[in-house]
Amino acid sequence: MDIAAAINQYGFPIIATFGMGYFIYYIWTWVTEQVDPILNESHMTLIGLIDRIRMLDNDLIRLNMKLDIVLQEREKARGVYKNNDNSSNSTDSNNDVSGLGGG
Repeated sequence: MDIAAAINQYGFPIIATFGMGYFIYYIWTWVTEQVDPILNESHMTLIGLIDRIRMLDNDLIRLNMKLDIVLQEREKARGVYKNNDNSSNSTDSNNDVSGLGGG
């Protein structure tokens, strides 16, 4: 039976309904058999990548905190070193002045 005879006997809406039903069935089987497994694999890969990104983010946060601490300690050490230089210079000049004053 050809399509023209089927349309003539049953009508276009009925034949179109059967054609659409077959199309939906074909798409459904294609999605469930081929696309779903690939999506599941991709989903697991995505979860793994998100976990790795979180771990890297935590590592970056820790490294940033350590760097901040090192920079703060360096500034403290420079401040102490500068204070020691200033105090030793002022004591040396005081000693020179007191030595010249006839002490």
